Amino acid sequence: MDVKEVEVDFGTQEHVKKLKKKGKKQKPKKGKKPHKENGETKEEAEKAKTDEKPPEIHFPPTFSVSEIKNKQRRHFMFLKFKQEKRKEKLALKKKRKKERQALGDKAPPKEVPKTIENQRVYDETTVDPQDEEIVFDEGTDEFSAYFNRLTNPKILITTSDRPRGRTVRFCEQLATVIPDSHVYYRRGLALKRVIPQCIARGFTYLMVINEDRKISNGLILSHLPDGPTAHFKVSSVRLRKEMKRKGKEPTEHVPEVILNNFTTRLGHSIGRMFASLFPHDPNFVGRQVATFHNQRDYIFFRYHRYIFKNEKRVGIQELGPRFTLKLRSLQKGTFDSKFGVYEWVHKRHEMDSCRRKFHL
Repeated sequence: MDVKEVEVDFGTQEHVKKLKKKGKKQKPKKGKKPHKENGETKEEAEKAKTDEKPPEIHFPPTFSVSEIKNKQRRHFMFLKFKQEKRKEKLALKKKRKKERQALGDKAPPKEVPKTIENQRVYDETTVDPQDEEIVFDEGTDEFSAYFNRLTNPKILITTSDRPRGRTVRFCEQLATVIPDSHVYYRRGLALKRVIPQCIARGFTYLMVINEDRKISNGLILSHLPDGPTAHFKVSSVRLRKEMKRKGKEPTEHVPEVILNNFTTRLGHSIGRMFASLFPHDPNFVGRQVATFHNQRDYIFFRYHRYIFKNEKRVGIQELGPRFTLKLRSLQKGTFDSKFGVYEWVHKRHEMDSCRRKFHL
């Protein structure tokens, strides 16, 4: 076979291969779907895909997210579950709003939302201030001399041993809030030695601020000379310098006192103890208010100055300091850590088993 014949044969083979390729149907490339045969264009098909809503997640009635073993999947499903619940709640809210607008004046009254406060477990010791028994007890308790205007409050404020600067400043600012209060340094004296000296000098209260790691964490309030003595846990202390939008320094005017939500026998005693810290006749010219607000057995203290802008609007400016108290124990008589008789002690594991039961 000569060279010319080989070239001809090779060319014919390439020609045959080209013919075979032309006869085959072209397959679509990977990643690209063919257009639909119902006459839709490519843009219409893409638009239809974007308009499609994602499928809603419907959980079975006995479904529990905690059954999912995978942590990431469990977290994702929990978020989806919360999102679905939120959508249902918003839809129901909009539906009720439309119904109320349609009914107008004939619409039923709004439902009161459920809170821990209005779902509170009834306490048998809840008192009525007008009850004869309560009035008799108030006339013979340790604070009766103050409420009968026989004594004027005089308070000694001191600290634990070797107080730090922040605790000292806290005591000094408390002295500006409570009239006729005096700050003395402890100097290592035991409270059993301090109390007789306070009684001899005519003090009606001993207030001790305790600290731990430079943070105020406790308050002992002892009514003199016969008690009782209350021990509080102190938290969320903010001095005037640490507060935003604070007002000017408080004046020497006697403030008004507001006591909120002290409804039980124990709460009534604590409220009377706080009330007897301040003199009877407040100076309304100073426009200063000291508030003890009890909510879920936490006592929030705030100190404000108010101003009447017009007949309906009142402006309030916080002066500080602010702090939160939690009652730990109430002891009969003056402070005695060894032989003292306790009227009430907070036992966390027994008393905090129900979130809707409060003691003040």
